[in-house]
Amino acid sequence: MKPIVLENARIVDPSRNIDEMGSVIMASGKIIASGASARNQGIPDTANVINLKGKAIFPGLVDARVFVGEPGAEHRETIASASYAAAVGGITSFIMMPDTYPVIDNVALVEFILRTAKEMASVNIYPAASLTRGMAGLEISEFGLLREGGAVAFTEGKKTIANANIMRQAMTYARDFDMPIMHETQEADLIDNGVMNAGLIATYLGLPGILREAEVIPLERDLRLAELTGVRYHAAQLSTNMSAQAICCAKERMFGISAGVSINHLSLNENDVGEYRTFFRLLPPLRAEEDRVAMVKALRDGVIDIIVSSHDPQDVDTKHLPFADAQPGAIGLETLLAAALRLYHDGSIPLKRLIESLSTRPAQLFGLDAGTLKPGAMADLIIVDLDTPWILELDMLHSRSKNSTFEKVGFQGRVMTTIVAGKVVYSSGLTGFQKTEKFDCCDRK
Repeated sequence: MKPIVLENARIVDPSRNIDEMGSVIMASGKIIASGASARNQGIPDTANVINLKGKAIFPGLVDARVFVGEPGAEHRETIASASYAAAVGGITSFIMMPDTYPVIDNVALVEFILRTAKEMASVNIYPAASLTRGMAGLEISEFGLLREGGAVAFTEGKKTIANANIMRQAMTYARDFDMPIMHETQEADLIDNGVMNAGLIATYLGLPGILREAEVIPLERDLRLAELTGVRYHAAQLSTNMSAQAICCAKERMFGISAGVSINHLSLNENDVGEYRTFFRLLPPLRAEEDRVAMVKALRDGVIDIIVSSHDPQDVDTKHLPFADAQPGAIGLETLLAAALRLYHDGSIPLKRLIESLSTRPAQLFGLDAGTLKPGAMADLIIVDLDTPWILELDMLHSRSKNSTFEKVGFQGRVMTTIVAGKVVYSSGLTGFQKTEKFDCCDRK
């Protein structure tokens, strides 16, 4: 491949605290130079030079919470379809949750995910393994073997381990293998049959509510156990001000604590449920506006570390039902960045902090070779037009499922090109690029 020089671009690289006009030079799948001083390196004679005319370059996004149907529910999403949807959304790496059929709780299934990704995926896919066998919450999985097989984290996916002693054991094993635990905190007995945030709107709509305490009570239990065991603990996705306060206090007492928030809980609130639209049926549910504002502030201040798409494809059989009967979940790979940029355009979060939470920080938390534009790093990056307006229509989506919370929503900012290991895996609207037809996403040598 010819070296590529991307010049006259806004380079945003939180890993080096950079936000400046400059260039990026790539060759042999790696970044040779990036930033204002990149041109001082000299341009290779055979290089393909592309003038970006002020467009932005970010490290490729890293999504730490993605549900994929394969194996077992390929009609909802396959590894191939999820990876291409990720590329369209500017995500160059994602962590795949173990909520499959069967559950990813053994080495053979971890190897299946890695092998299928190598053959079929457009981006880098890293499997997370189940904390307990079959996600039954009773017996700890083989952490050592799963780690050696390629799992990057342990999680129960959408489930919460109810037994505190099982959770303590899992944390102890994870600590001994220096692996992070990623946990959803939802108290099933408090949720009961709730389907949306408990409050006046739920009462008005006649829908059973879910208390904020259903999230924060198991979270505070986990934080105490994390302090006891010394594990690296990541709260998978939080939605309330109380939860953010709990994380803030825990970070003051100990190291190794982090938290995520889904883009839905930064962008939407309980009022969006008003027409019983089942695409807004989520868990945790969309909360009150004051909670949404609190989560934005917590993200800006670094209390919440990362943003996730929480991509959860559902089909018509599980969504075209009465609101209370529909399955929770929404897709989000293709809209993650566009929705997040709304927080930049309205002044809520600086661009560098936003990209840090979408790329650099998740890569750091889970030890992934991603999230940076520093020389010598893999050339995983995206080119973004920060200003172009567009409206999402469901037929534009590349995911096999179409349950998006952002249908007919207007955005400002769009991914133009996605590059993984120096190869173009998605391009739209920029001259000088041609999509690579075949890509080995695991070729990270």
